[in-house]
This record gives sequence, structure tokens and C-alpha cells, in this order.
Amino acid sequence: MSVALTRELTAAHEHARQRLIAAPVFGRPEMAAAGKLFIVAAGAAEALRKCQPLFEAMGQRTFPFGAEPAAASLVKLTGNFLIAATIETLGEALALVGKAGIDPAGFVELMTSTLFPAPAYRTYGTLIVERKFQPAGFAAPLGQKDVRLLLAAAEALHVSMPVASLVNDRLHRLIAQGGEKLDWSAISQLAAEDAGLRRTGGS
Repeated sequence: MSVALTRELTAAHEHARQRLIAAPVFGRPEMAAAGKLFIVAAGAAEALRKCQPLFEAMGQRTFPFGAEPAAASLVKLTGNFLIAATIETLGEALALVGKAGIDPAGFVELMTSTLFPAPAYRTYGTLIVERKFQPAGFAAPLGQKDVRLLLAAAEALHVSMPVASLVNDRLHRLIAQGGEKLDWSAISQLAAEDAGLRRTGGS
């Protein structure tokens, strides 16, 4: 959800003497099924307390970000931008080592066991190496939508985000080439295609 729309909804709820909270989540479908999502929550403290049992049922941890619901929307969009940038850099790195004949799986194992042990690197590094882009955990059009919303928020705050613009272009290209049903991690294959390794696609 955009920051602007969250603000509009907050005002509408206040006008109706209601309270709005924003509680976007981080986590792929398997995490949702296991109740292991990370929840970003913002809104009136009392309303958040009432919703806490729901948060605990859905997620492993809730991160509060104050009384303004729009803050949670911006945090979510910014987090998704970081994931998208991670996918792009992984794709470029794996295209490089792959073009040199180096085992991509071994490279991902090295990086995720040492410098980058974060779940995003492990999850997306594996998806890219195995080219598992279907079924989509987060489809490319949804990824592009979030990056566009991030860029709109950045423009409103007069913040330059050139990497976000690059990722937006990558997602647009993937979708234009028929990748609308692929996971957004399939943008990694554009770097491979640019390097002459393979055409974009996925199983």
C-alpha cells in the first residue's frame, strides 16, 4: 500500500471516529503458513495492543514504528526495495562467476556462510541458482508495484534513489518479456541474459 493512500485512509478513519493501524509483513508464503512472519505495525498504541494477539498468531515478532500508520507502509516498501536490490546484485554476481565457469551454487554457499548469512541472500541465492521462479512467492508485477510506490514516496520526500530506478526498469523489462507470472527473483536472469549465458525464464 502506498504511503499516500495509508495517509488518506488514516484521515478517513479519524473522520469516522475509528482507528486505523498499518501492519504489513515480511516473509514468503512458507513463513506465513508457519506463523513466522515479521510484522511491521504502526498506529495508536491502544489499537496496537488490541491487535497484538493476532500479530502473535501470524508472526514470530512484531516491530512497532510509532503512532503514524504511514510509517509502517514506508518501512515495508523500503524493506522490499532492499530485497529487490539484493536480487539484482545476486543476479549480476552470479552472471559474472557463471561466465567465468565458477560453480554458482558453491559461490552462494560461500557468501551465505560468511559475508552475507541473512535469510534474503540464502533464499534468493538458492532460487536464482536453481532457477525456481514458479510458482511465484512474490510475482514480478507485485514487485514492480512496490518499487513504483517506493519511488513515489521518495519523490515526495525529495530523496534520490537511483538503484530503485534501476530495479524498476529491470522488473519492467522482465514483465515486458512475458515474465508476469514469474517470481520477482527472475530479474536475476536478465543479468545472465545480458552476459550471454541463458535466456530469461524459469521452471
